[in-house]
Amino acid sequence: MTLLSIQDLHVAFRMGKAGGVMQRTEAVGRGAVGVSFDVPENTTVALVGESGSGKSVTAMSILNLLPDNAERRGRIGYRGRDLLQAGPAALLALRGREIACVFQDPMSSLNPVFTVGQQLCEPLVRHLGLGRRAALARAEALLAEVGMPEPRRRLGAYPHELSGGQQQRVMIAMALACEPRLLIADEPTTALDVTIQRQILELLARLKDKHRMSVLFISHDLGVVGEIADQVVVMRHGVIREQGPVAQIFSAPQDAYTQALLACRPSLDRHPARLAVIDDYIAGQPTQPAVQPPPKDAAAPVVLEVRSLAKSFFLPHGLFRKREFPAVRGVSFQLRRGHTLGVVGESGSGKTTMGLTLLRLHEPTGGEVIFDGRNLLTLTDRERQAMRRRIQIVFQNPYASLNPRFTIGQALIEPMAIHGIGADTTEREHRARLLLDKVGLDGGAFGKYPHEFSGGQRQRIAIARCLTLQPEVLVLDEAVSALDVSVQAQVLNLLKDLQDEFGLAYVFISHDLAVVRFISDEVLVMKDGEVVEQASAQQILAAPQHDYTRRLLGAVPRGYQPAV
Repeated sequence: MTLLSIQDLHVAFRMGKAGGVMQRTEAVGRGAVGVSFDVPENTTVALVGESGSGKSVTAMSILNLLPDNAERRGRIGYRGRDLLQAGPAALLALRGREIACVFQDPMSSLNPVFTVGQQLCEPLVRHLGLGRRAALARAEALLAEVGMPEPRRRLGAYPHELSGGQQQRVMIAMALACEPRLLIADEPTTALDVTIQRQILELLARLKDKHRMSVLFISHDLGVVGEIADQVVVMRHGVIREQGPVAQIFSAPQDAYTQALLACRPSLDRHPARLAVIDDYIAGQPTQPAVQPPPKDAAAPVVLEVRSLAKSFFLPHGLFRKREFPAVRGVSFQLRRGHTLGVVGESGSGKTTMGLTLLRLHEPTGGEVIFDGRNLLTLTDRERQAMRRRIQIVFQNPYASLNPRFTIGQALIEPMAIHGIGADTTEREHRARLLLDKVGLDGGAFGKYPHEFSGGQRQRIAIARCLTLQPEVLVLDEAVSALDVSVQAQVLNLLKDLQDEFGLAYVFISHDLAVVRFISDEVLVMKDGEVVEQASAQQILAAPQHDYTRRLLGAVPRGYQPAV
């Protein structure tokens, strides 16, 4: 039986007047073609597509959680009612009571000044009319149901005191507070590491069956979708390209775009020299050869050696004392020229802190980082400035690391001017333009600002900015984790090309083991600040020695697996 039916939906955004004519941008639907699909009762339907495909706009149209400049037409049928015709009061009664939402970033969805208990009690009081004592008891039971440790104590906690996985559990508990019939989950696991992602997916599946509710699950990760969905709807550029049962979509996709999405994903099972890119695949030019990448030179010179690196944070404890929290404990490794060291682990394992500490963006509490025969941790500020040019870092969020007031040209020229690279501004500008071309951006990018580019393009700019200084080592901290599958493939291919051309050495930090498998020669597995396993990428994946490594590998989404 159908719970929700979307028929011929079109969504456009008013962008202001030009020449006296209102300009509109179509986000969902193109021309006469609208979006249509059903969500049956007690069923999980996945909306799949890249950023800009219209999947989130489609889902947010159901309860009209869209900006004021949005225009909707078509029909959204829910239990015999057309929600497009429903007024604000009717929609307010539905939100949280019968249709609830879980969003990608729980920290921006939770109110930072209210406790977890206060936020859980609000829908219980508003929609169910419970008193304070009954609402608190129900809130505690909800936290227990979603697997929150020490649920009673967490009621008094604030969002910033919880981990990302715990915050997402709170969001799910809030969504389930009134036992809704439909749960809209918008990228609820994208920013989580594989073990927490696995827990959230299993939790959603278990709660769906227990409460017999329907789930509209939005994601760009087909591996996740293949494990949780019953039906799949594939969207691109605001229209549906293909829809059907999950088994059909994964085993015999009919549309070239669906085939490309499946082909572009890095995999633990294969190790191609390059990843397929969606546009090339659709154009009949797949970039994924059958051959394995050539082996790296095992005798290449060591460019970076880390010995017993340690980092602790000290927080006030009592009036005069401080408590030590060790974040990195005795990490050691060697990195050779032209090689990539993958660093994996759950959130809180210390992998990012380790990367920042070896660059002295965190001051270490022990150990050595030997580069070009010198210990980076004992250099003076002047010596460190000169050495920093040769070791650069690419962060996860390129928009936060690019100055929004600088054009792309200024962002690339500034580090060259600081370090005295190039004879004058003309020569630096010429070099900057060459690097933009090298990372696949045309000359028109030079005078634009960061906000005018997509996430993948901004990451390319961040990489180009690092290359202006001709570094020998790049630390890449979750540099592709927030990117769509096609953009991720483009950036990973680019990193391999640059490594082959310039002999760059990478420290590649990620929680995505499939990505690490594709790009890494050696893998270092971290847990609670310590290295628990270290071996070649092939050895780690084929025969992991540590239980923790096996648990990480077991949590990786593998897509749809037919029942045996």
